[in-house]
Amino acid sequence: MELVEQLKKPLLFSGLNTADLSELAAITVRRTFKKGETLFSEGEEATGFYLLLSGSIKLCRMSVDGREKVLHFVKPRETFAEAAFFGDGKYPAEARAMESGEVLYLPRQGFMDLMSHNPNFALNLVVSLSLMLRQFARQIEELSFADVTSRLASFLVRRAAENSTSFGGITYIDLGIKKGELASRLGTASETISRTFKKLKDEGIIEVQGNRVVVHQMEKLEKLCERHNT
Repeated sequence: MELVEQLKKPLLFSGLNTADLSELAAITVRRTFKKGETLFSEGEEATGFYLLLSGSIKLCRMSVDGREKVLHFVKPRETFAEAAFFGDGKYPAEARAMESGEVLYLPRQGFMDLMSHNPNFALNLVVSLSLMLRQFARQIEELSFADVTSRLASFLVRRAAENSTSFGGITYIDLGIKKGELASRLGTASETISRTFKKLKDEGIIEVQGNRVVVHQMEKLEKLCERHNT
């Protein structure tokens, strides 16, 4: 039953009943991974997909000029590598562990067999993928139309909603990723991110303390990222 409870959590399986989830649990394999481990590489044959239970995973690709581009940071309770079911049957990106953790692996063939006799599986997959498409479309829009300051401000505001503490009107945000990885995620260079942090600091909006950002003026930070929401 523990496995069934874990399978209830991701959006992809949110519409399935207990009987459906029990069938899914029967084909699921539990795997652990270590920090720095590669779960699969870009171009590798896609044999299945994953549900992250704990730890941290980043999905990334290498650009033509040899720079790493982070596509997505996978959070616990999210599925990833659903592309195993589409396209040319190869993983379109690399999955690398940022922290040690555990995943549930769902083999492609077993999952396809379940979909063939249970329409709920196919329906929930379509719903989930449509929501993911909207998320990536927003990311593309941000990279295309927003400058680095507003992109960074938007990231910090979202991160504050996920992992922060507040005291006396000051918000303390745990970045959760290195600045170089943040630069890759925002589609810019590390030097540009450093200059942007300094600019916000000089304006009295934030202060950087290692991997933590102290926000002194949250209203101004939110104002800077409004261009992402218009």
